[in-house]
Amino acid sequence: MANTAQARKRARQAVKQNAHNSPQRSTLRTAIKAVRKAIQAGDKAAATAIFQTSVSKIDSIADKKIIHKNKAARHKSRLAAALKALAA
Repeated sequence: MANTAQARKRARQAVKQNAHNSPQRSTLRTAIKAVRKAIQAGDKAAATAIFQTSVSKIDSIADKKIIHKNKAARHKSRLAAALKALAA
């Protein structure tokens, strides 16, 4: 348990931040899974459309600093590579 007023306040803030950020991270994971599922289905047109919306969500979450910008770039790169492999 936090012993100082400052530590108690930081603990309260951490709870609030976690409550706000957890659903955002869940949205990110869902967006990534949607693209992967569309790629596995083999529908390039649908996968491309879902990829575009997912990239927007990934960028938005990275801009809010819920995930690091490099992690967002890594996710986008891997999804783009998987989409490109589907075309080939």
